[in-house]
Amino acid sequence: MSYGFKIMVEGDYACFTRPELKVERVSYDVPPPGALEGLLKSVYWKPAIRYVIDKIIVFNPIDFVSIRRNEVKDKVKYSVIKSQMNGNGGDPCIYTSESISQRSSTVLKNVKYGIEFHFELTGLKSENEAEGENKHYNIIKRRLEKGQHFRVPCLGCSEFPVTRMELVEDFDERLISSSIMGQGDVDLGFMCYKVIFEDGGKPKNGDWQNPMFSDKADTVYYRPHMVNGVIDVRKYREELKC
Repeated sequence: MSYGFKIMVEGDYACFTRPELKVERVSYDVPPPGALEGLLKSVYWKPAIRYVIDKIIVFNPIDFVSIRRNEVKDKVKYSVIKSQMNGNGGDPCIYTSESISQRSSTVLKNVKYGIEFHFELTGLKSENEAEGENKHYNIIKRRLEKGQHFRVPCLGCSEFPVTRMELVEDFDERLISSSIMGQGDVDLGFMCYKVIFEDGGKPKNGDWQNPMFSDKADTVYYRPHMVNGVIDVRKYREELKC
């Protein structure tokens, strides 16, 4: 039995931030596989499975628009929260009027992607049995068919939600924009593939009831080509570079 899926995803805007240009946000031309894995985790996720992106199809022309956004530049300090919990006072709140920073962003508009993916068992909190695979497959399929999610799937940034997500039997590549088809074979250069956390998804304290995860991670890159709108991620997976 195949445990792969194909979905269509659309959105008004998307921003897959280039790490080298993160002060003034500039999006990649196409979504990194890691960003799409995060999108799928909004639909369904358990420690027992991991998503693997196999193919990305870009249907609409790659159009950018520049916008300005108010962003909060500070983070709540762990030390202040801990101090308040211990009864030693301290204000953990961030007041946006005092912490606002206006930044320019170059984002994608009117995006439409076809995403082919499958899932694999991780062996975490699971007995790695065929019945487990079948269970996860049926849950994912049902949630995609019904449009269910436990948080709104987004396209890179939380303020750019997915406006349409549909499970399909196959992709109609005749709908790929003529401007995309006209580009032929496009070298997309080195792109972020995903971020891999040091803990591998397991709590560093070994306690699943009160888990503590590591923030240490490495960014993995790859150099894909988009051929007539299609990025065959499987083809480039062996070329991953840390």
